[in-house]
Amino acid sequence: MKAIWNGILILPDECGRFTAQTKLVLCYDERIARIVPATEFSAADVDEVIDAAGAYVSPGFLNVHIHGADGADTMDEDADALGKIAAFQTRTGVTSFLPTTMTCAYDAVERALDRIRRAMTGRTNGARILGAHMEGPFISPAKKGAQDEQYILPPTFARIAPYADVIKIITVAPEMIAEENFIESCRSSGIVVSLGHTAADYETAMAAIARGASHITHLCNAMTPLNHRHPGVLGAALDTDANCELIADNVHVHPAMQRIIYAAKRGRHIIPITDSMRACGLGDGISELGGQEVYVKGTRATLADGTIAGSVLRMNDGLSILRANTGAEIPAVVEMATRTPAEELNIYDRLGSLTVGKYADIAIFDEEFRIRRTIVGGRDCFVP
Repeated sequence: MKAIWNGILILPDECGRFTAQTKLVLCYDERIARIVPATEFSAADVDEVIDAAGAYVSPGFLNVHIHGADGADTMDEDADALGKIAAFQTRTGVTSFLPTTMTCAYDAVERALDRIRRAMTGRTNGARILGAHMEGPFISPAKKGAQDEQYILPPTFARIAPYADVIKIITVAPEMIAEENFIESCRSSGIVVSLGHTAADYETAMAAIARGASHITHLCNAMTPLNHRHPGVLGAALDTDANCELIADNVHVHPAMQRIIYAAKRGRHIIPITDSMRACGLGDGISELGGQEVYVKGTRATLADGTIAGSVLRMNDGLSILRANTGAEIPAVVEMATRTPAEELNIYDRLGSLTVGKYADIAIFDEEFRIRRTIVGGRDCFVP
């Protein structure tokens, strides 16, 4: 058994909201064994004591929308690609993630889902693979973004039914749905329905949310914007309790808009994501996304025509930016990246908080969210 002491633990209070607490020691093996006052802790009771040196100790972050990183992509046929992404995620404090597919030939999507299924039951040297976020091909050509229009398909549950155990979130343009019970079928199979890459109006989006869509893909991007007479999908997202993905890189969403979103959602129902592509972590240059050339410079990744193509954001950097832009306290930011997605994916009973009995998935970081250590299932997976 190991112990972490001299840290600021981010723990749920009696109401479940995250707070910063000191003078506590966290003891763990594969799971969190106990959290005790420092005055009651004896180093003789454990095999190793980790000195957090005043840093924050929080549950590991969940990244529910990520295409790739460190030169690898979810759609790569390479069997090692998912492991490479998983290892990179721990460098950013992420301990669980959903590899995200994109619109391409459907048999390639199926092969990606097969690889993800195998990875869900295997063990990587990095973050846990919880399943897939299926982004496309059930999207609108009018809001395809960097996705390939020739492979867009109408939403049909029969196509995804064989992968209901793998797909945890599916992005859909609601105006493309002709199958009456598509949303309900997804929900009954445990799949979270997300509105995204959509030209839907406010009324169509609200109707989809009323039927069970509970998530919004990369809020503000690839959707109808907020207008005082036509609120659009963005208006529906802000007018409901739908969980909203947010890419806080100051490229996809302006800092002022991040503050507006935070205020409108009352600091709740926001899920920070990266939407990162294979170029994440590689620096400036030419990369690839879905067979299309992508040009990376600084924090911006675009197609040749200037269309924003995913991101090169690291999760810990996004959390730092989100905090700076909104003024949210560190425990609140951590809660968005842990408890909120874990509850949505129905895994909060085992992941998403530092609670006795849950997996010891832990991130240790400083005030700027610089990662000092990442632990997955009690194992050190990143120590700089």
